[in-house]
Amino acid sequence: MPVRAELVEFADIAPGVRHFVFRAVSRAVFRAPEVERLDFVPGQFVSLSGMVQGKEITRAYSIASSPSSTNNRFELCLNRVEGGLFSPHLFTLRPGESVEMRAPLGGFTLREPVRESLLIATGTGIAPFRSMLPAALSAMNAPRITLLFGVRHESHLLYAGEFRDLEKQFPQFRFWPTLTQPDESWRGRTGRVQTYLPEALAAGADINLNVDVYLCGMKAMVDEVRSLLKNMGFDRKQIRSEKYD
Repeated sequence: MPVRAELVEFADIAPGVRHFVFRAVSRAVFRAPEVERLDFVPGQFVSLSGMVQGKEITRAYSIASSPSSTNNRFELCLNRVEGGLFSPHLFTLRPGESVEMRAPLGGFTLREPVRESLLIATGTGIAPFRSMLPAALSAMNAPRITLLFGVRHESHLLYAGEFRDLEKQFPQFRFWPTLTQPDESWRGRTGRVQTYLPEALAAGADINLNVDVYLCGMKAMVDEVRSLLKNMGFDRKQIRSEKYD
């Protein structure tokens, strides 16, 4: 049965960045739309489709919310890409309007069992980690997890309040935001995420090679960090990544 993503609500959370709440509904013939159960693993993506300028366009977006057995809602965090084909179309949607969707897919998920992990995101690459963290941290005997999040300006530290709350709630979680273009009031880390790899992976004077690393963001960052990790001695199986361009 065809499924649509119906917009429930949205909020602008940074310049050019919007948080969307959708619900999955079935397009039942001769009946009102029915709630469609949405099953996914944290870290997976959903594909949305629509007609734009006479062409059907499909784009994949990481789900930015945790699975729930009680409702059919899911959340996305999107940049409005100037000159893009589909993101400007999504930014025109109003509550009650919808687009076609496909079931969640993707292998960018936490390895089982979850080991000590380093999550590295830039920009809206933070979305799948927002989905992964609550369950991973709430699990019995959860390991240490470090989230290293890089953006240009403090205004783009998406969901920073939520991550700081998780840091207070779970002593095994570390949230390390870093800015490449900070203003004078910023007192945190500065520079690119690559700068903090040795610190995040430190085990005394050595590098802890028993860590799984997850990368999500622009291709240049992902490729550079993968190369650095391999040079440190990490096996490719310990590194999972998702690129946004």
